[in-house]
Amino acid sequence: MRTPLECPPLRNRPSSLKMRPVSWPTTIFFLIWLCNDVVSKRNHTLKPRVVLPENYVKEVRPPARKGHPVIVEFSIYVVDVNSINVEDMDFRVDMFIRQTWMESRLQLPEDIFEEGDDHVTLPPEFFDNLWHPDPYFLNSKVTEIAELTHKFSSVTLYRNQTVRYAARMHAIIACQMEFQLYPMDIQSCPIYIESFSYSNQKVRFRWSEAGVTINPELKLLQYHIGEPLRLEETNGYMIDKDGNYSRLVVYFRFERQIGHHLIQTFAPSSLVVMLSWFSFWLDLDAIPGRVTLLVTCMLTLVTMFTGLRADIPPVAYVKALDLWMAGCMMFVFAALGEFVVVKVLDKQYQMNKNKAQESMPRIIPVRLNGDKGSCGTVAAWEGSGVRCRKVDVMSPTSPAAGTPAVHPAPAATPHLIGVERRQSILQVAWLDADTGQERVLWREIDKLSRVVFPALFLLFVTMYWPVLLLKTKTSS
Repeated sequence: MRTPLECPPLRNRPSSLKMRPVSWPTTIFFLIWLCNDVVSKRNHTLKPRVVLPENYVKEVRPPARKGHPVIVEFSIYVVDVNSINVEDMDFRVDMFIRQTWMESRLQLPEDIFEEGDDHVTLPPEFFDNLWHPDPYFLNSKVTEIAELTHKFSSVTLYRNQTVRYAARMHAIIACQMEFQLYPMDIQSCPIYIESFSYSNQKVRFRWSEAGVTINPELKLLQYHIGEPLRLEETNGYMIDKDGNYSRLVVYFRFERQIGHHLIQTFAPSSLVVMLSWFSFWLDLDAIPGRVTLLVTCMLTLVTMFTGLRADIPPVAYVKALDLWMAGCMMFVFAALGEFVVVKVLDKQYQMNKNKAQESMPRIIPVRLNGDKGSCGTVAAWEGSGVRCRKVDVMSPTSPAAGTPAVHPAPAATPHLIGVERRQSILQVAWLDADTGQERVLWREIDKLSRVVFPALFLLFVTMYWPVLLLKTKTSS
């Protein structure tokens, strides 16, 4: 029985030529040598020591003139701003970040560059062998490099010993938002880029000529990214690090578009307020219809504004939308209060009218005979006394002979107006001096409300929008 590596015996060969079994260590060494030879022929990689000297230390920053820091230039290309969260007060941004600095310790042979090129692009693994700055987003919540099968980053080496590192990044940036002018607010959200461990005497950040560029095809649902962007370079003192550190700041200006709120908020609420004015044309006899109309308008506004408050976080100050909500609800509530007032006045008017009818003078039948207990006069009740007037039977002015000329009873209207005037401070009805017709107070209030309410609402609108637009302009 042969071992697995033992060759089969040859026919017609001397026994002295029989092959000996191959040992296991020899076989393993042969296979390793064969594999290394094949891999070396199929995969040629750029070893770090080809461009880096033997004494290169990646933890030490590149040499610079005495007293001068290493200059690191930044540029950002914003691909997308796909989420502006007002509840958490942050926004998500996808961007390409490029960092460029000089590394004078590089040794770049000519054979690594392709013909006609002044740079060579290397995979991100080579970046771990180089010294690189340590920037971080000071106000970021989450920062990560995008990846699919590998990280989307690269290192480019130039003939003039310049290193450029580029990466596609996702970041969630915190932003302190203000909502005093909501829904016409303008949010200014900065991104702070700062060195973590190198002070400004060692490393200094600077914006490149490209600066910050925004994708021209970028569109947001409720916001417009205003131009221009404001870029700053500061050297602020950091208390937690006890030193001055270089910092780059870019301000994004998110201007909320008012079109959505005009259609969904301001126009419907204005129509509801106008709908409440129809109650002024309804008679007081239609109490269910008038009350239902006003209460429905009030509940509609409350439901509408309750849904709007869910879109923004609960803040401690008054917003511009709160003023609009309060104004619309006050106009509907005032219309409901006006109905209560006119109903009370109508009740008072009807009460006075009934009392006036009860206190009207009663006409006593006229007796022209001389019976006992009567006189040959026309008796009429006036108040509580009786006044007898003699009747000129044969008066030529009488309608007919033997027929007394009885004076007509006073009209009911003067009695209605005068009755119970001392009991009521407010005069609920009066006679028009020009036309002589009776005018009732609650009807006059309804007629006046048809003009006053629209005029006051128009005044409210003309004051609200100019002041809001002026504050928006000054805040931007």
